[in-house]
Amino acid sequence: MKKIIIAIDGHSSTGKSTLAKQLAKALDYIYVDSGAMYRAVTLYALEQGFISDKKLDTDALISNIKNVNIEFKKQGNNPTVLFLNNKEVSSKIRGMEVSNLVSKVAALPEVRKCLVREQRRMGEQKGIVMDGRDIGTVVFPNAELKIFMTASAQTRTQRRYDELNAKDETVVFDEVYENITSRDYKDSTRADSPLTQAKDARVLDNTNLTQSQQYTIVMDWIKDLID
Repeated sequence: MKKIIIAIDGHSSTGKSTLAKQLAKALDYIYVDSGAMYRAVTLYALEQGFISDKKLDTDALISNIKNVNIEFKKQGNNPTVLFLNNKEVSSKIRGMEVSNLVSKVAALPEVRKCLVREQRRMGEQKGIVMDGRDIGTVVFPNAELKIFMTASAQTRTQRRYDELNAKDETVVFDEVYENITSRDYKDSTRADSPLTQAKDARVLDNTNLTQSQQYTIVMDWIKDLID
């Protein structure tokens, strides 16, 4: 059975990571959450003091990007645990502070160039599932399967709100909605590698789909390609 590259792009909080993990586990593929890599760089910038009063010192971050080491490791039943400079940060990168700043960091061409190079290295042997904003358009334009995920802003906000509340974080629904819609705009209008649907991508609108339903749909797509 041949191995392929599965590139999943789409709006924030559409469940890209959840689907990608399911596919990677079923196919015994490597899963890479590219968005988490940009969140890790954002967390690094915060911890190093490169962000103050929501203002990013781009020169400081760019000159220190070589000091950022990002690794994905398996721990128990978790296929993807993120480490930033040897420290596990999988939960820390999902907080609102990082969420509100990650688009600024991801918009920097120097940061994107560095991480895209690393992402392409990860996919050299194929057998990989990667999700993000520009995987099918920039990182792997020749991927055998490209998926573009979307859902209504209201649905995505509710999902994100429920996720944060489950972690006992104090959040306000309207604040999460503002974050979702703001990130949509920034991701779609940035000058470098904006969020766009690849011409040959298959659209998966999961506004009214369960995780089980969307998994079944995508697995059917995959079987057509690898059988």
